Amino acid sequence: METLMVDRVHSSLRLFMHRNAVFLCERLCAQFPSETNVQLLATCYLHNNQPYAAYHILKGKKLPESRYLFAMSCFRMNLLREAEDTLCPVNEPNIEVPSGATGHYLLGVIYRCTGRMSAAAEQFTQALTLDPLLWAAYEELCILGVAEDADECFSEATALRLQQEHASTSALEKSNFANENRILSSSLPSSLGDIIPKQMKQLHANNAAEVPGYPHVRATALHVQNSTPSNIAQFDNPSPIASQTSSIVPPPLFRNVHAYQNTISGDAPAKQKANGANQPLRRKYLDEARLKKVSGRLFNQSSDSMPRRSARLSRDTTINSNSNSNISQFGGNGTDHSSGKLRVNSSTPSKLCSTAVRSMQVRKGKPRATENFDEGSRYEVIDEMWTDNVPAPSSSVSTTEGRFFEQDKAERIMSQDSKVAIGIRELLGLLRTLGEGFRLSCLFKCQEALEVFRKLPESQFNTGWVLCQVGKAYFELVDYLEADHYFELAHRLSPCTLDGMDIYSTVLYHLNAEMRLSYLAQELISIDRLSPQAWCAVGNCFALRKDHETALKNFQRAVQLDSRFAYAHTLCGHEYSALEDYENSLKFYRCALQVDERHYNAWYGLGVVYLRQEKFEFAEHHFRRAFQINPRSSVLMCYLGMALHSLKRNEEALEMMEKAIAADKKNPLPKYQKALILLGLQKYTEALEELERLKEIAPHESSMYALMGKIYKQLNILDKAVFCFGIALDLKPPAADLAIIKSAMEKVHLPDELMDDDL
Repeated sequence: METLMVDRVHSSLRLFMHRNAVFLCERLCAQFPSETNVQLLATCYLHNNQPYAAYHILKGKKLPESRYLFAMSCFRMNLLREAEDTLCPVNEPNIEVPSGATGHYLLGVIYRCTGRMSAAAEQFTQALTLDPLLWAAYEELCILGVAEDADECFSEATALRLQQEHASTSALEKSNFANENRILSSSLPSSLGDIIPKQMKQLHANNAAEVPGYPHVRATALHVQNSTPSNIAQFDNPSPIASQTSSIVPPPLFRNVHAYQNTISGDAPAKQKANGANQPLRRKYLDEARLKKVSGRLFNQSSDSMPRRSARLSRDTTINSNSNSNISQFGGNGTDHSSGKLRVNSSTPSKLCSTAVRSMQVRKGKPRATENFDEGSRYEVIDEMWTDNVPAPSSSVSTTEGRFFEQDKAERIMSQDSKVAIGIRELLGLLRTLGEGFRLSCLFKCQEALEVFRKLPESQFNTGWVLCQVGKAYFELVDYLEADHYFELAHRLSPCTLDGMDIYSTVLYHLNAEMRLSYLAQELISIDRLSPQAWCAVGNCFALRKDHETALKNFQRAVQLDSRFAYAHTLCGHEYSALEDYENSLKFYRCALQVDERHYNAWYGLGVVYLRQEKFEFAEHHFRRAFQINPRSSVLMCYLGMALHSLKRNEEALEMMEKAIAADKKNPLPKYQKALILLGLQKYTEALEELERLKEIAPHESSMYALMGKIYKQLNILDKAVFCFGIALDLKPPAADLAIIKSAMEKVHLPDELMDDDL
C-alpha cells in the first residue's frame, strides 16, 4: 500500500496535479508517518505554493533532505536568516551543506540577497565544482562579475570528469554482468533444484499441451511427489532424430513459469490437454533470462563439438538400465506420440539434472539461419529432464558461452560509453559558447559577447534566451534599432517568455514607439499580470506620455510583485527624479543597489540626483562607481566628465570626454560637453570645430546652435551669433531653454558680462 501511494504521488507531481498529490501524500503520512514520507509531503506543498505548510511539518527535522526542503521553505517565505541557519548551523560548523550542489547554490543565493557577495561567490563556485552542469550557479557568478572563463569552467578536464563518473556506473554494470555469468556457469545445475516445496505444489496440477500440427512436440510439466527428496520424477521426453531437427531452430527458454503459463493458457493457439493419471505433467521454473540465452547457445553448437541430445539420452539410458532395473526406456523418435517414463528408485538419492533445459520451435518453409525469434509469433515448449544420470554440459561449453556474452555486453557498453563521451563533449561545447557570451555580456563587453553568440548554430541562436541576450547587448551599446530587431524576434519566437521584456519596453521608450510600446504592455499583461516585467512595460508606456505619476504607480506595482527585481526599483527612482522628488528617488536607487550591487543604472541615477543638487563630489563618486561596473558606456563617461568639469577639473574632464567620443562616435552628448569644456578653457576655435562635427550627427539640436551663438559672441562675430540664436529658436527648444535663448539674442550687442551664464 505504501509503495502504491508513493508511486501515485510522484505520478501526480509529474502530471502537475499538485492538489491531488498533496491529498494523497497527507493520507500516506497519516498511515505511514516516516520522515521520508514527510519529505515527500513537503515537496508536494512546495509544488502547490504552500511553503508555510512545508515549513510547519519540517521544523526540527534533522535529515539532510529535510533540512534542504526546510531551508527552501524559509527562502520562499523570505526568512533568510532561518534558511541560512538551517543550511549552515552556527553551532555545528563542520556539518555539511545538505543536498550537495543545489544546497550550496541555495546558500549562495541567500548570501547574495543579504549583501555578502564574496561568500555568495564561494558557494556558487562550490556548487559548480560539485556539479559542472549546474548552469544556474555559473549564471549567478556571471551576474556577480566573478565568473571564470567558460573555457576553463566547461573545459576538457570537466568532460573527462563527467566521463569518469559515467564510467563508474558502467563499471558497476560490467561487474554485475560478470557476476551473473559466473553464477550462470557455476550454478546452472543447482538453479533448477532450488524450487521450494510450496512452489512445487503450485506446479503440481499443470497439464501437457500438444502443439497442433507438430505431433512429435509435446509441452510437459514438472511433477514432484510430496513424500521425500528422493521421490520419483516422471516426465515426457520427445527426442526427434537429427534429420528431423536439422531445419528446426529452437527458441529461447521462457523467463519464468508465469510466462509459460500465460503462453499455454492464452497466448498459444493450442489449449492444454489432460493426460492419464499415471502421466502427471511437470512445469519449468527458471531463474530470469540467463538460461534462455544459454539454451540458445547450446542449440547452436555443431554436432562435432557436442553430441546430439537423442544420442546422449540413448547412451545414458543404456548405462542406467544396466545399473538400475527400475528405469524404463526412452521412447520417441519424433513420430510416436507415446513416451516412456524414467523412474528413479526411492533408495537412490535424487539429483537435479545438469543438462540445460531446452525449448523447441517448429516452423515450416524457413531455413535455420532466417528464423525469427519474435516471442509474439512462435510456439514455445519446455522440455526438462530431472535425473542424475544424464551428464552435464562440459565446462568448456559454459566457458565459451560466458566469454561470448561477456564480450557482447562489453562491446555494447563500449559503444554506449563512446556515445556518452561524444554527447558530453557536445554539451560542454554548447555551454562553453553560451557561458562565455553571457559572461562577457555581464561584464558589459558587448561587442565581444555578440561575436561569441554568433558562433552558435542556427538552431541555438534562434531561441528566445539567446536573442534576448543579443538584444540586451545592443541596448548597452545604445544601438536601439538593432536591439529592437532582436527583441522583436525573440518575442515573436517565444511570446510567453517574459524575461528581458522590461528591457525591450525601455528600448521602445527610447525609440518613441508609443503605439508598439502600448501594444507590448497590453500583451504582457494578458500573458501574466503578476509578472514585474509586464508592469514595467506599462510604466514605460505612461512615462513616454509624460504621465510620471501613473508610471510611478505601475513601477511600484512591479516592486510589490517582486521585491528582488532591481530594475523596477531603478525605474521608480527615475520617475521620482522626473517629479523632482529627490529624496524618494535616492531611496529607490539605494533599494536597487541592495538587491544588486552591480546594477550600474542605480549608481548612475544617484549621480544624476547629486549632480542636480550640485553635490558634485557625491555625483563624481557615484558616476565613477557606475563607470567601474560598465567601463565601456559612453553615457557614463560623459556624465563622469560633467561631474569633473563641475569640480573645475577640466583636464580630467576633457580626457574623459575624449574617451566617451571614442567609445560611441554617434553619441552627441560627449561632443557637446567637450565643446562646453573648451569654451570654459577659452579655446573657442576648437570648441567651434567640435560643434561643427556635432552638427553632422545632430543637425536639429537647438542647444548646439545656442552654444555656437554664444561662442560667436565671444569672438565678436555678431551676425553669425544672431543667426545661430535664430536657428535655435526655430527648432522649438524646451520651455526652460526658450527664455534663456531669447534673452541671449536680445543681449547680443551688449558687453559680455551682461550675457546669461546659464546658456
